[in-house]
Amino acid sequence: MLRRIKSEPAGPGERAEPADRPGPADRPGPADRPGLVESVAGWSARNRTAAIAAWLLLVVVAVMSSSLFPGEQVRSTDPGEAGRGQRMISAQNAGDSIRENVMIRAREGEAPATRRAATRDLVAALRAVPHAAKDVGSPLGADGGRWVSDDGTADLVTFEIAGPDAEFAAHKRTAFDAVQKVVRQHPEARIDQAGDSSLSSAVDDGIKDDMKRAETTSLPLTVVILLVVFGSLVAAGIPLLLSATAVAAAFGLLDTLGRWVPFNSAASAIVLLIGMAVGIDYSLFYLRRIREERAAGRSVQEALRIASRTSGHAVVVSGLTVMVCMTGLLFTGVDVFKGLTLGTVLVVGLAVLGSVTALPALVAALGDRVDLGRIPWLGRRRTAAGRSRIWTAVAGKVVRRPLLTGGLAALLLAAMALPALGLHLQDATQIQSLPRGVSAAADAGARMQRVFPGVTTPARVVVSDNGPEARAAAEALHEQAARSDGALREPITTVPVGDMLVVRVPLAGAGTDPESMRALEFLRERAVPATVGAVKGAEVAVAGRTAMPYDFTRQVNARTPLVFAFVLVLAFVLLVVAFRSLALPLVSIALNLLSIGAAYGVLVAVFQGGRLESLLDFNAYGGVVSWLPLFMFIILFGLSMDYHIFILSRIRERWTGSPGGPDSTREAIVGGIAASAGVVTSAAAIMVGVFSVFTTLSSIEYKMLGTGMAVAILIDATVVRGVLLPAALALLGDRAWTLPGRRGRSVDRREPDGHAIDRHAYAPSTTRA
Repeated sequence: MLRRIKSEPAGPGERAEPADRPGPADRPGPADRPGLVESVAGWSARNRTAAIAAWLLLVVVAVMSSSLFPGEQVRSTDPGEAGRGQRMISAQNAGDSIRENVMIRAREGEAPATRRAATRDLVAALRAVPHAAKDVGSPLGADGGRWVSDDGTADLVTFEIAGPDAEFAAHKRTAFDAVQKVVRQHPEARIDQAGDSSLSSAVDDGIKDDMKRAETTSLPLTVVILLVVFGSLVAAGIPLLLSATAVAAAFGLLDTLGRWVPFNSAASAIVLLIGMAVGIDYSLFYLRRIREERAAGRSVQEALRIASRTSGHAVVVSGLTVMVCMTGLLFTGVDVFKGLTLGTVLVVGLAVLGSVTALPALVAALGDRVDLGRIPWLGRRRTAAGRSRIWTAVAGKVVRRPLLTGGLAALLLAAMALPALGLHLQDATQIQSLPRGVSAAADAGARMQRVFPGVTTPARVVVSDNGPEARAAAEALHEQAARSDGALREPITTVPVGDMLVVRVPLAGAGTDPESMRALEFLRERAVPATVGAVKGAEVAVAGRTAMPYDFTRQVNARTPLVFAFVLVLAFVLLVVAFRSLALPLVSIALNLLSIGAAYGVLVAVFQGGRLESLLDFNAYGGVVSWLPLFMFIILFGLSMDYHIFILSRIRERWTGSPGGPDSTREAIVGGIAASAGVVTSAAAIMVGVFSVFTTLSSIEYKMLGTGMAVAILIDATVVRGVLLPAALALLGDRAWTLPGRRGRSVDRREPDGHAIDRHAYAPSTTRA
């Protein structure tokens, strides 16, 4: 039993009690028994060597686990008809149709004949390596008109990279070298190459570069923020150590579980930065509360006990909320979300585990040495109460005029959210994903798309028959293209893949814009049923770079209401259980929706319609990627609970210990906001800083994600938690903390984890145990 350091003054009619004698509030009872989080943290602090060793062993085993389970990573499958076509080809075990395109034009001032001379040499060079390049299409054949641009200034040459898979890489190099040889032989011609393999390699290389940039940029930025927050090298190093080990363990487990759950490289940067952000935030919550209690004069063990009961509980609840909210993505039924969900759940779960086990052990082992390596002028200790002067003043003004201040803040966020009413979902093609100048293949593809629309991102009609009837039906697609008013373009090519046919049909538009979607619908609903779809016994599916986002968006949109309902109900139930209130969950959900809506509005205002195109020099793109709003909603709803539960817990501590009445309720709000402002501001700064790294990456999808997440977290930690939340609590008064039909404070004199409030544990003290 902890010894009370300094008793509170005796009130009127009360008998003063000696400070060193346990009073009624100190006597053990069922409500004072430590909860699970406090018990785990207490065991870790008492058995620090075992706890630290167990954590490191877990990390090592997780990192090395992939070597215990050999095998290939499972690949994700697209939803809808596009996914069906993909599965049909995969079932053949005969590789795939990998086609490259080369566009030849005469440079400015050169004779048009130079174009055709370069075309002849290129066709000859490719046909000279038939083992590497096959099915060469060019304007030199009988149907040469299909391979010439509408204005007659450009030729198109296409070829298949030959298999089998074991020799694909060597054949690719041979074919690409043949193209580059012709490029060097004809400097008077402009020769651009872009196709399945070259564009995929460009995107993959961009992702790898993004990962390296994210790692090298986020780490120094995070170190600087942590040094400013803690002012010492050791204290700043603890959150970095725990988050880095949690991320390493998560990626090790992902590498192992990838044998059964698809996890693509595009999700790696997201999991990395989310893991670093939440890992540091959770450690920050703990450390700031421990340092605050130490500054108030408590021993290391007392500080750890109080921090685990308050901040530790908030960390666990917040982490569980993020993990369970992320499972909402599984309701979409989209394969690619499985790996993203698994990665996020693993990294957040490990971050929570480390913060309640390894962190208390490290703090207990270090003691006062946690402040070693102090940096002058940084991280000066706050007062024992940890109050922020700025947020004390802001919260004080808000609670005095809650309707006016809260109403103005709500109107501001509503105005920011207005552009979201015009939200247009549109996925980026491989060409649009990268800015100009980053990839030669992407730039070549953009130029090719303007001259030969749809060639770089054609629809792929998969036919489960390659007999004469199926081939004749595929040839009939040329006639359908001629009668499509430009929806279907030439050249249409047909190649066998195993026992199947793959027919490439270029579509009008940019690949994922409304014009391309209408062309896809024409192909699926009219052209295919009239041709290959009429072949008896043949199964047909239309896949490709346009069909995949079309089917993906339709399925996600159809399942979005279910995902939203799951997350909202989950958040409501969680807050009801944690705070035993109905008003508080409803207000919390409304505030979260406001901040997320404002972030949506910023995304639309900045990115949609190409407003940022001239600044970032991106290839033509207008819209917001289809998966982003849903992903942002889920992850932000979970992450916002970090600040929300932490702040509400601090306010509740003061409210349960106050005598009642409007004045004491307002004081509890101001005190809770002021006491939690420091850690919330620090955590938000790290979150905003880490997610801002996304805006420096090359991919337009990452830039959108970084902008949306950083804006939403900034709004959440300032306008929502600093103004709207105290305004709402002031208007609700005591009703915010009680269930309907329950009056009085005696039934609610507990923390959210079910422990009775120890008022002496939170009272400032001037002596240290």
